[in-house]
Parts: sequence; structure tokens; C-alpha cells
Amino acid sequence: MVTIITDVRVPAREFPLGRILEDYPDVEIELEQLVPTQTGVMPLFWVDSGSEGAVAETLTNDPLVEDITLLTRTPTRVLYSVDWSPDVDALVRTLVDLGVDVLTATGTAESWDFRLQFRKQTDLERFRRACQRQDIDVELLELYNPLMPPEKGPLTSEQHDILATAYESGYWDVPRKTTQEELAELIGVND
Repeated sequence: MVTIITDVRVPAREFPLGRILEDYPDVEIELEQLVPTQTGVMPLFWVDSGSEGAVAETLTNDPLVEDITLLTRTPTRVLYSVDWSPDVDALVRTLVDLGVDVLTATGTAESWDFRLQFRKQTDLERFRRACQRQDIDVELLELYNPLMPPEKGPLTSEQHDILATAYESGYWDVPRKTTQEELAELIGVND
């Protein structure tokens, strides 16, 4: 079994906690855990204590939120749990239905960054296809095998372009839609 880790970014509008922050562009939320329940999904997340009142009020008024509970407080942050309606959005439902492990997630009113773990290559492909079917805009930031440590630092723009081209050309699809040689020719490098 080859575990695959991906770092992806989605626009805030694709994730319920992102949409509720539209009126609070300076607030950042850190997802602690996404817990599937029999009737829905319950996220546990941290909010800066200076923003807790606005976030709690917004969550209370959101139609997807059935209940919000303050779990604990530190001097700088507050941990909440939220019981979402079973009608929660497509991204959350896809993550839960496919059994994707959400290792980390942080977000603002603009976007959410997720580190996702897939147990097999085919699980990643199922996630990608499900997102495409549901018009979920997912940007791949990084893809790696945790047994092989990633290089330090962010990708160069050239590396990012090459990975994006490979992804869009179906290089990681199962079965592959393009070969390494075709990809090299498309990018203009030696295979």
C-alpha cells in the first residue's frame, strides 16, 4: 500500500466554514478534526479568541448549522464543535464518503488549504473525479509519498506548471491518459 499525501486549496465558497467567514476576512480557522456522525458531519475547529463572538453568531444563524458548542478555551483560541445538517456541501460529503483523511486544514474568507491523505492511488483518483463531477474547484499544491520526504521550500513556478500540466493531462489518472514521453513532449523536456 502506497500512501499519498496531497496539499490542495479550495475557494472558501466550496467549504461551509469558508462561506460563513465572508464577512470576516481577517479571521482564520484551523480545522482540528472532521468527524462523520450517523446524521451528518461534525467539525472541530479553532478560532482566534478575539473573533469568537462574530464566528459564533454567524454559525448560529447559518442554515447548515444545527448546533454549535464551545468545547474549550485557551488564552488565545477557542475550540468549537458544529453539528452540520445532513445537507452539508459536496466537498465535505465527498471527503467523508470516500474516507479521505484530513490531516490539516486552515482557512480564511478567501480559501482553504487542506493536507489530505489517501491510502491508495485509486482513492486519490476517485476524489478527483468526484470533485470534477460536482464542479468543486480544487487546486493541487503538492503531491508526495510520505515515505520520501519532500524537498524543503515551496515549488518553483516551473515545477508548479509541470505538475499542473501533468495533472490536467491525466498523467496520474488510473488508467493514465498520457504517457511520460507524451508529457515530456508537451512540457518540452527530455523524458
